[in-house]
Amino acid sequence: MPKMKTHKGARKRFKVTGSGLVVHFPTNKHHFQVGKSAARVRRLKGSTMLSKSFQKNIREILPK
Repeated sequence: MPKMKTHKGARKRFKVTGSGLVVHFPTNKHHFQVGKSAARVRRLKGSTMLSKSFQKNIREILPK
């Protein structure tokens, strides 16, 4: 059987932790921050866990 390839777009956006949870960084933080409130930019800082329904989908396209 051929090896399953990693989805390159997902590889750049998601990371699977050691315990198997999927982490992602929220969007809208990379540029055009002048038009966003300071509270919104602070809220977008850091990483968050995906919901359980999305975690299954992401783990399928990120084989490890």
